[in-house]
Amino acid sequence: MKKIFIGLLFMCGLAACTSNFVGENQNPYQISDASLKQDFNLVGSPFSGLLFNLFGHQIEEDLCYDSWMGYMNTPTDFVGNVNNTTYYIRWNVYWDRVYGSVMSPSKQVIALAKTNGLPLFATWAKLIRILSISKLAAVHGPVIYSNYGSTANSILYDKESDLYNLFFAQLDSIQSDFAANKTYAGFAKFDPSYNGNIPAWMKVVNSLRLRLAMRIVKVAPALAKTQGEKALSDAAGLITANSDNFNVALLGNLMPVAMICYQWDDTRMGGVIESFMAGLNDGRAAKMFAPAVDPADYADHASYPYKGIRNGAFCGTTKPHMLKYSKVSNDFNSVQNRRAFTAAEVSFLKAEAALRNWAGAGDAKTNYVNGVTLSFADWGAGGVDTYLADNTSKPLNYIDPADPRNNFTTRSTITVAWNEGDSNELKLEKIITQKYLNTFTNTLEAWVDFRRTGYPKIPHVAKNDSSPDWGVVPADEWIKRMPFVNGERTGNAAAVADATSKLGGPDGINTRLWWDVVGPNF
Repeated sequence: MKKIFIGLLFMCGLAACTSNFVGENQNPYQISDASLKQDFNLVGSPFSGLLFNLFGHQIEEDLCYDSWMGYMNTPTDFVGNVNNTTYYIRWNVYWDRVYGSVMSPSKQVIALAKTNGLPLFATWAKLIRILSISKLAAVHGPVIYSNYGSTANSILYDKESDLYNLFFAQLDSIQSDFAANKTYAGFAKFDPSYNGNIPAWMKVVNSLRLRLAMRIVKVAPALAKTQGEKALSDAAGLITANSDNFNVALLGNLMPVAMICYQWDDTRMGGVIESFMAGLNDGRAAKMFAPAVDPADYADHASYPYKGIRNGAFCGTTKPHMLKYSKVSNDFNSVQNRRAFTAAEVSFLKAEAALRNWAGAGDAKTNYVNGVTLSFADWGAGGVDTYLADNTSKPLNYIDPADPRNNFTTRSTITVAWNEGDSNELKLEKIITQKYLNTFTNTLEAWVDFRRTGYPKIPHVAKNDSSPDWGVVPADEWIKRMPFVNGERTGNAAAVADATSKLGGPDGINTRLWWDVVGPNF
């Protein structure tokens, strides 16, 4: 297996980090002229690395939720074709990235900001912490946050319900800090996303609040509605135009999926997204993927020249054949950033919020159409009006010329065109399916949506190697989470036992997270 790209900055141990994150959060004072004249490099230089490490690489993404959600899959039979993609956990490293490359250096930033009288840098670091830890919690469930950096022998994890309450309270404080300093220019040379524009970061705060509110809508509907409506009504606004998009700089690195695809030959387009895009005649495919080499491999949709590998595929001896399937677009070899939060995602969140009658959400159809339109524009694809009017095309069954054991019959029969006569469940399926198609390269969010809503309707893995070692996933189910990491199991065992009790089930891949509630969405 190729050596994994680990990250950029400040890899340090968990024990070296500070405690009392909540206590450190304070209302800022207006930045003085004297402070503005200081050299901010010491406190500002880590931020590009903090942002970069919001995402993972091969092990955290390509061999996990990229594959589980059918965006990409590997033709390589890692560990005898028994690995994360087939529900047997071999690699579990996102935890280390978050704590080593986000939480630890952000601790240093917060301390330096306090020492040097630069409280807004601490505020910015705290926002990035929420962005990061909310992702990690979506992978594992309970995580170390409020007790992070404790020197106790046992460092306790936060229960998920407590985490979300804490996130929302901290977003309140962060937004208040930013609102008091809208014209502050100190971030400019350290901010590859918005060049230090505080109002732009305020839109990120509101958009993140809306995302997290929707995540908990089935388990805590009243709290979700309150927080969602707060995000929708805040005067700072949301990410609503593509010019507002929150993009994260790659800092001169190749886009991970391009590196894995072109340099290592260890990933190809997923069969699931092929089923949706080819069936729905989606013009975004050409911006995401390259045509397959052999037209015989996509003969079932000859005018749509893309071929993918099924999620959890049987592979190995078939790798030479599968390598002819679609790579990602060559454009990914030269991109300078990746999408972290787009206006299209916000429109789809608003469309769902409208179905749930949240104040300020607007009309579900208008938001749905706007989301698709924004997505096509963001990806640089044409033909959106024709696409939105299509009420006949449906996802296709998948055929794998390399190994028929990977074939699947589509579970989804939706079309693209909006129909006001549809049930809310069918409308939600359309919204989440389009959100899924937009979210390529930020695929953790799609895995969240799938677990909480059941949409898009993806197939089960072709090869299910789950076992009592990590939890058995029934043949009619999907992976629910990643287990706690081995370093914690051995070095913080009592806390892991406590975290497992907070999880409400075994520390396995078949245990649902707090917000992953069984039952209809309405």
